[in-house]
Amino acid sequence: MRRIASLTRIAVGVASLALAATACGGTSSDSNSSSNSSESGGGKGLAIAYDVGGKGDQSFNDAAYEGLQKAKKEFGYQTADIEPTDNETDADKEQRLESLAKQGYNPVIGIGFAYGPALEEASKKFPKTTFGIVDSVVEGKNVASLVFAEQESSYLAGVAAAKATKSNTVGFIGGVDVPLIHKFEAGYTQGVKDTKPGVKVLSQYLTQTAAEGGFSSPDKGKAAAEGQIEKGADVLYAAAGLSGQGVIEAASKAGVWAIGVDSDQYKQEALAAYKDKILTSALKDVGGAVYTLSKSVHDGKPLTGTQTFDLKVNGVGLSESNPKMGEIAGLNDAVAKAKAAIIAGDIKVKTS
Repeated sequence: MRRIASLTRIAVGVASLALAATACGGTSSDSNSSSNSSESGGGKGLAIAYDVGGKGDQSFNDAAYEGLQKAKKEFGYQTADIEPTDNETDADKEQRLESLAKQGYNPVIGIGFAYGPALEEASKKFPKTTFGIVDSVVEGKNVASLVFAEQESSYLAGVAAAKATKSNTVGFIGGVDVPLIHKFEAGYTQGVKDTKPGVKVLSQYLTQTAAEGGFSSPDKGKAAAEGQIEKGADVLYAAAGLSGQGVIEAASKAGVWAIGVDSDQYKQEALAAYKDKILTSALKDVGGAVYTLSKSVHDGKPLTGTQTFDLKVNGVGLSESNPKMGEIAGLNDAVAKAKAAIIAGDIKVKTS
């Protein structure tokens, strides 16, 4: 069966393409050494600061960690990855990023749009350090904004959902009601409707702000999923970080399909008990973006500006790890056809 998307690498053509704990959060690192080169921008290698949910979310943050591990192995980097804390402020995030830059890490990458204001300020203070941010655009001569066409992979997820549903009702569960997650919903809904117009799409957001736990509360995800299942949904797509684990659990226990997000959740060990009901995952190669920026710095040609990862460069896609996808009539062919049409520009996917 032909692979729909391979996200083990980023295409060459993308845009030419124990650390001391700070006051802001715990860290993991392969070195206890420190650097006094506060503005040298040189030395240790890659550091990432996690979004809410942290490492172990089996999704967004874990994908970033895979990129860090790949860079560490290939370049012999010293690396650091830092967890967020509850109810932290932009000042906390800024302090975290500045601490990493001061200790000589380069590049320093904020994982998630919430780092936007903090990274903008930190990058001004350390002009010789390359900073990266995932899922947001920050202006700066030494900043690379790593953004994704989430709507495209979500469209493919919608195609799969439309082919898999028997009840003609499917669900979308977003972690937080913000523009980034609207892209996931818009692409998914369009993919469903373009494939099977009569299918009803139930949409729900867990919280209005990240501070309320929308990306970090499996219990909230589980409750929302159970509510949609009661309304007849037999395929559920969650773009909710750690909260998505609760959606997957509820879907599995109810015997309906779940669609994962960001990472190939069918392959995640923590979700092994539910894998048979994880139909597919809308992939987002955060790890590839982290690695690509790290490589550019290592090669002495740091990427800056907006770097977009879409279907054309395999920056997003749809997993096909679950062999049961092949048992659903027309599903794989429909997804492959939709992918080709998006790449060719024949399908314009909405972002809101």
